[in-house]
Amino acid sequence: MRERFGDSFTINVPTFGRALVISDPAEIKQLFLSGPEVADKMDRNLGRVLGPGSIFALVGEEHRRQRKLLTPPFHGRRLAAYERIVEEETEREVATWPHGEAFATLPSMTRITLNVILRAVFGAEGAEFSELRELLPRLINLGSWLAVLPLPRGGIGWRRFWALRRSYDAIVERLISKIDGLDDRDDILAMMLQSRYDDGSAMSHRDIADQLLTLLAAGHETTATTLAWAVERLRRHPSLLRELVDEVDSGGSTLLDATILEVQRTRPVIDFVGRQVRADGFRLGRWTVPKGYVVLVSIGLLHDDDSVFPNARTFDPYRFVGVRPDLYQWIPFGGGVRRCLGAAFATMEMNVVLRTILRDLTLAPTGEPAERWRSRGVANAPAKGGRAIVHRRTARTSSASRRTDASTTP
Repeated sequence: MRERFGDSFTINVPTFGRALVISDPAEIKQLFLSGPEVADKMDRNLGRVLGPGSIFALVGEEHRRQRKLLTPPFHGRRLAAYERIVEEETEREVATWPHGEAFATLPSMTRITLNVILRAVFGAEGAEFSELRELLPRLINLGSWLAVLPLPRGGIGWRRFWALRRSYDAIVERLISKIDGLDDRDDILAMMLQSRYDDGSAMSHRDIADQLLTLLAAGHETTATTLAWAVERLRRHPSLLRELVDEVDSGGSTLLDATILEVQRTRPVIDFVGRQVRADGFRLGRWTVPKGYVVLVSIGLLHDDDSVFPNARTFDPYRFVGVRPDLYQWIPFGGGVRRCLGAAFATMEMNVVLRTILRDLTLAPTGEPAERWRSRGVANAPAKGGRAIVHRRTARTSSASRRTDASTTP
């Protein structure tokens, strides 16, 4: 479509109807900076499955109030407190990986991110941890398809979803009833129970359940999928892989940070972010968009634009070394007032997981073609699950022997 019509065009998608697709950075910035009275959330979004209290479903002042309440747990010292949880879960999972034979990493990454969220966000343990770990993947997988497919709300898929949702709500209510000593807990559920709006009122248990599910849906599968893409990319760039191992061994993170940014640029797991026009005739750059129209920002087209990122189709983490991306041009987390709340948490989690893998294992490069994309409903994953071959590293092998190991595919 871009090759035929340029960086903006209209499409007709059953889920959204007539929509304008844009990928020009100036128009994207204008859209993201527009107030909610001009353009706000799409009527059809993840709020359909996450509940009316989800930040995806809220608009205007109510969205602002909820976002203000939820922002503090994802920044500063709170993030540092969660790093050990991420490292523990990664160490536990990679200890089960086979050595010397190919396997898909996506299932492992999914277990890591799920367990991290259950501990750091839900504060779950014991029976509730086990129940949520079994229930939530089914709930999120079904919900991710229902969110994007134009299926009738009374159909069998929706009935299954609401049955799972009732079970989830009951578990969360049990978690809340068991909480004791809120001041001694670091999990986000405990912070939600303590938080207060400007008028002094507390969040309802229903809203808390919706927001916990939102944090899980937004930060669980997407982070796991990005980690699987990271493995897929690193195995095909052995020189970069060697440099990353050396950097991790020396305690640095500059190149690893840049690599995570580049994986998200070249392999964004979400196709687009969108807004629905609320004003009468929104003047957006070159266009006048009618009220009710959906505007879709194409993440893939923007990230793949040579005028924005030179040699855009080349995987080159060095473009981000010492350079922070423009958040109106690099947008895997969306933008504006609806930018993902958990962006900093997800970035920390990806950094710790990859750092732990590179510290403890040798990741064997490959000359195989790049893995294709495969849709998982909301997210786009590597078709083979980010396949890897790993070997256990010795206590601290020399740089020379590491280079030999890393440059040889068994």
